[in-house]
Amino acid sequence: MLPRWIRVATSLSRVTPQKNIGIQQDLYSCSCRTYSVLAAAEAKSYASTPEVNLNKMFWSKPSALSLAPNSPLIIEEPKYEGIQRIILKLLMFYSKQSKSIRGANVIYRRVIYQVDKPAIYNVFSLEKTFKTTFSLLVLHMWLCLRRLKQEGKEGVEFGQYLYEIYNHDVELRVSKAGVNLLLTRWMKDLEKIFYGNIVAYDAAMVPEAKHHELENVLWRNVFSDDGSSIPNDVGQRAVQAMSRYIRRESACLSLTDKEAIFSGNFMFTSLENPSPESL
Repeated sequence: MLPRWIRVATSLSRVTPQKNIGIQQDLYSCSCRTYSVLAAAEAKSYASTPEVNLNKMFWSKPSALSLAPNSPLIIEEPKYEGIQRIILKLLMFYSKQSKSIRGANVIYRRVIYQVDKPAIYNVFSLEKTFKTTFSLLVLHMWLCLRRLKQEGKEGVEFGQYLYEIYNHDVELRVSKAGVNLLLTRWMKDLEKIFYGNIVAYDAAMVPEAKHHELENVLWRNVFSDDGSSIPNDVGQRAVQAMSRYIRRESACLSLTDKEAIFSGNFMFTSLENPSPESL
């Protein structure tokens, strides 16, 4: 995927000077402030977070990610009665398409909740740049789309709504970064990266894949800036831990029932204040 990132980064040099000079210098050094509303105090807290023991994480048995019925995070379909319900029904509010769009919106909120918070960067020792944020976004989208495929044609159709919501969000993120010219070209490059990553993750999860294939793909897509091999140190432990995390989340989503998936009433494993025993 690296050559594509290089082409995307190179295209920035054609953006009008002065206004976008901070982006033109290096795609990987984009400020994390572009991709979240975190206050400076939170950024300071992120920098001072002690290192977690990656060797002990994500070994626990997978379990469904469905939210408990009494969870305050549960999103329920609005229940209108009388004339309101009749009007909304005439406006197709209760159509299958409308319900799917609402459900896809909730799922995407679960994705960005996991990706935009500092916890995932703390745990895996990642710098919050455009490249890492986008790569993690694609990774968690793949997990959701992979689960939806298990529901056959209905899940694939639902996944298309989810992808459209994701695509709109990515366009807003790129625009907020200051890229106002060549936006269409940027989005085409990012779309190619998205599908390339999806294919690579799928290939790494098949039974006949090499033992370390998922780790290698994660290193190339998420961790590496220069295409180098996985280092035999903290970087290797972080990649191995993320590989276990991804396999575990995939298994957890498979155990999550259809109703929870289609309504978005599930949450990825919490990475805030992680306890190795609970992960």
